[in-house]
Amino acid sequence: MKVVYTVIVALLLMFVITFSLDNTQPVRLQYYTLFENYLPAYMVIFIAFLAGVIFTGFMGIVERFRLTRTINRLNKTIRDLRRELKANENLPYGEGAATISSPPEDKI
Repeated sequence: MKVVYTVIVALLLMFVITFSLDNTQPVRLQYYTLFENYLPAYMVIFIAFLAGVIFTGFMGIVERFRLTRTINRLNKTIRDLRRELKANENLPYGEGAATISSPPEDKI
């Protein structure tokens, strides 16, 4: 398995190197008059890719925190319901929150 991983990484690295060597034309980046710069095309693509990875990672972290909060809330609900169930189990019959009354008996 380690050999397959090494081969995949080597192929990916070769792709990145050959892509970089074939796309060296300068690209002009300008944001109004505040920023103007020339970067190679491969650098612009890699920066955009890196920004996407960082943004996606940030969104994943936010989602994880949200899910953790939901799990904690649901675990608290489960604990409360178990406590309530355990408290109601120990009550003698006829006492408790709700008792069902039996239908009236007919007298003969």
